[in-house]
Amino acid sequence: MDITNASTATDSSSRAAAAPAPLTLALVVASDREGRFAPVVTDWFRSRLAEREDFTVTVVDLAEVDLPTSLSHDPSPAVRAELAKVTPVLEAADAYVVVTPEYNHSFPASLKNLIDRHYTEWQAKPVGFVSYGGISGGLRAVEQLRQVYAEMHAVTVRDTVSFHHAHGLFDADGRHKDPVAAEGAAKALLDQLGWWGRALKDAKSVRPYGS
Repeated sequence: MDITNASTATDSSSRAAAAPAPLTLALVVASDREGRFAPVVTDWFRSRLAEREDFTVTVVDLAEVDLPTSLSHDPSPAVRAELAKVTPVLEAADAYVVVTPEYNHSFPASLKNLIDRHYTEWQAKPVGFVSYGGISGGLRAVEQLRQVYAEMHAVTVRDTVSFHHAHGLFDADGRHKDPVAAEGAAKALLDQLGWWGRALKDAKSVRPYGS
């Protein structure tokens, strides 16, 4: 009997059996503006996610959700129906990535509306950012979002993916013209998001957040 091969096979089986289940990732597309560039950036980022086995992805596209800006403790049936499209996804998620443009040095009202309508759904979960815009690449929107998500008791990961002068970076088919740096940034973001996602999920399995 080949003891070395048997041991190697056993070790491989043990590692495979111990592999954690993928984290559930909610990919929030923030822009609902007519003619938005969001689908190009989102599709590119989803192509990066497709190469990973540590996440399963559900997209929350705010252009497909009709939520009024006025908040209420007793939403109408129509508003409840719209929330039913997004709230279960946010609740089930282990982690989030927000794809956001920068509007007037900030982020879209549609995103703030979504955030403000939820609270416990965000708590003790990591949030990553993919931003795009002009010279700033959307980073001013991201810096403001870090403050907002801190109030939600979420953890924002350090590294981001940002596209400066985004319209000039992609070809007519939505392919990045020079993707090496952006792909490296996406990997760093997702590696950090995965670490925080597992760390926080494991911690909450031992002790519920806030207890």
